[in-house]
Amino acid sequence: MDKVRFINIKETILSDNRDLAEQIRKDLRQNKVFMLNMMASPGAGKTSLILEALRRMKKNYRFAVIEGDIESQVDSDKVAAEEVEAVQLRTGGSCHLDAPMVKEALGTLNLAETDAVFIENIGNLVCPAEFDLGETRKVMILSVPEGDDKVIKYPLMFSVCDLLVVSKTDYLQDSDFDMQSLTENARKLNPKIKIIQTSCKTEEGLDEWCGWLKSEIDAAAGGC
Repeated sequence: MDKVRFINIKETILSDNRDLAEQIRKDLRQNKVFMLNMMASPGAGKTSLILEALRRMKKNYRFAVIEGDIESQVDSDKVAAEEVEAVQLRTGGSCHLDAPMVKEALGTLNLAETDAVFIENIGNLVCPAEFDLGETRKVMILSVPEGDDKVIKYPLMFSVCDLLVVSKTDYLQDSDFDMQSLTENARKLNPKIKIIQTSCKTEEGLDEWCGWLKSEIDAAAGGC
C-alpha cells in the first residue's frame, strides 16, 4: 500500500475556479450583461482603452469597471472621474484575479441596471491566462514597445483570448516591431483571434475597438 498520498493542488484550485466561473457566466446571461476580461503587461494601456470606451459609449450603455491591483486604487479613481461605477479589488500580493474575487465584486453591482462590465486584470502575462473569471470574452493588450516576440514567450495568453489589441501603434515607425510576424504567430496558436491596432495618442483604431464592444454588448443583450 502506498504511504504517500498525492493531491494536485493546482488542478483542484482550477477546477473549483471553473465551476464558480460557470455560475458567474450563467448569472451574466440571465441579466443580459456583457463582461470583458482585459489582460496585459503593466503599462500596456488597459486603463487608457477602458477610459476611451467609456467616454465614447457611456451615453448609450451602462458600464461598471472591476479594477484589480495588488495595492493601489489609482485606476479606479480615473474610472470614477468619468462618473462610472468602479469596484476595486486589492489583492495584497496575488498576481491575478480569480472567480471568487470577481463574484464578490459583482455582488456589489446591480446587474439588472448594467449593460457591460470591464475587468481590468492585474498586469501579468502568465497567471491571468489560466483563471476563468466567468467573462463573456477575453482580450489581451500588447503594446508596440513590448515587442512582437511576446506571442512566442507567452503562448497561453494568446491562445485563450478572443481579441488581441495592439496598442501604442504611434511607436511603430521608431521600432522594429513586426506586425506581420505577430499576426502570423498569433493565428498559428489561435486561428479565430481578432486583431485590432490602436493608439490612444493618434486615435487610430479606437472606432474599431468601440465598434467591436458595441456588437458584443448588443449580442449579450439579445440583439437589442
